[in-house]
Amino acid sequence: MVRSDGLLDIEDCLNADGNIELPPGTTLISLIERNIRNVGDMVAYRYLDFTASEDGHAIELTWSQLGIRLSAVAATLQRHVTRGERVAILAPQGLDYIVGFFSAIKAGAIAVPLFAPELPGHAERLDIALRDCTPTVVLTTAAVRDTVEEFLDGRPEAPLVLAIDEIPDEAGEGFEYVHLVDDDVSHLQYTSGATRPPVGVEITHRAVGVNLTQMILSINLLDRNTHGCSWLPLYHDMGLSMIGFPTVYGGHSTLMSPTAFIRRPQRWIKALSDGCAEGRVITAAPNFAYEYTAQRGVPKDGAGIDLGKAVMIIGSEPVSIDAIRNFEKAFAPFGLPSTAFKPSYGIAEATLFIANIAPDAEPSVAYLDRAQLARGRAVPTDPDTPHVSVHVSCGQLARSLHGVIVDPVGTDELPDGHVGEIWLQGNNIGRGYWGRPEDTEKVFHARLGARQPKGHAGEADIEGDWLRTGDMGFYLDGELYVTGRLADHIEVDGSSHYPQDIEASVAAASPIVRRGYVTAFTVPGADWSSSPSAPHARPRPTRRRPSTRSAPRSMRNMG
Repeated sequence: MVRSDGLLDIEDCLNADGNIELPPGTTLISLIERNIRNVGDMVAYRYLDFTASEDGHAIELTWSQLGIRLSAVAATLQRHVTRGERVAILAPQGLDYIVGFFSAIKAGAIAVPLFAPELPGHAERLDIALRDCTPTVVLTTAAVRDTVEEFLDGRPEAPLVLAIDEIPDEAGEGFEYVHLVDDDVSHLQYTSGATRPPVGVEITHRAVGVNLTQMILSINLLDRNTHGCSWLPLYHDMGLSMIGFPTVYGGHSTLMSPTAFIRRPQRWIKALSDGCAEGRVITAAPNFAYEYTAQRGVPKDGAGIDLGKAVMIIGSEPVSIDAIRNFEKAFAPFGLPSTAFKPSYGIAEATLFIANIAPDAEPSVAYLDRAQLARGRAVPTDPDTPHVSVHVSCGQLARSLHGVIVDPVGTDELPDGHVGEIWLQGNNIGRGYWGRPEDTEKVFHARLGARQPKGHAGEADIEGDWLRTGDMGFYLDGELYVTGRLADHIEVDGSSHYPQDIEASVAAASPIVRRGYVTAFTVPGADWSSSPSAPHARPRPTRRRPSTRSAPRSMRNMG
């Protein structure tokens, strides 16, 4: 069924059983071209530039203007790359970044969203990614081209550097159409590198389309008056999704730089409020952003701020209920609905989105016995119990995605209430790790052993491949909870401990500890027979320093 406005109808993406089955040839580029034909004069992306003004300057691209720029840059790329070669985007946050990403795909290349070398503290990660993907061309902007060329100088096979904003629109006349195949790689999504060097996940055109559809269905983004608002870096999978979902239904996203947000988090709130004036507005961020904004981003007068139609995705790490509650308390006076927050779970290996709570649900938590949890059992207990472990529900898995909890030292599915590794199967799963066949075989081609009689495999292909996420979690009352990374958890006397639990205990141990300024880490070669990790806490600034006598005792008794 074709909508009266010519845009993609979500029903076109579902088969007779209600599972996601995209129309043949559905890619980001085909979706953009549909929008150009039907809503070409509508805004596709808006960037709020705060470099010259504290109030910011809005720069916009309509779908038609985007199409012109994509043809120009893609045609230029086609003179230098062949199908399947990599094109890395090393550009600042902005509309040119979006143009560069989509143009690489349109040209038939594999896009590699990265970042400009000017980003502090990330040079090693950038170097690893570039050596791994070996791009033929690097797309950047005129403003940072010299920095990019200096960073690339001396490499044995230095890629060609092109400035996106210096390519004229007329170059698009030379574009040659490329037929994109669903199972070809659209882009490489590099992992954060938190527990190991970053690796590139091969994301296919099919995986992108399926995952965007899953996100839209799970969060109920079926209205074209729903818009995105984000300051997340575009090289991050969550940030990339915020420029992806408008392609599906012809809406738009408003973006700003991470630096603009950090300097004045009120800018994010103002942009969200402006979006609410147009319709529903969706945003996404990790715990720290909501904590930070609750502390630093509350408008002093609040004039004109209305968050009544905001949807707040929180994820990219185990969700903190304190982050949610603090933000809700700060912004409830500005109309923030109790159902605004959507605790979610996602990873790069699954394109991004995996699970979240229902559109009309409020965030909920499970209070668990920490001693039992350390032994692999999720046993509910009273919230006032000493050493209780608090976990936020991530709700249900996305449509057409199967997830099971598996024994971390085996391959058998575990029953509800048991903690194990989360395994996934679905068409949103990436194809593998770029250039790492052994890791790909181990992570993306796992085989499930015995399944539970009332388990969660459902209609999954039991003989098929499963993705080992490396994340630990459990099911309780039909909902998924994520406890942390398998690589992060520490075994002490047969019990498992997670850094976030240790950090939460230390933060609550004494008033001298600043919430959000605690980190737990291991020291290589140390003997952890009596202590699982070394917590480091930054003291809270205060005129009168509280007594520190109770803090060490509390830290020793973390449970």
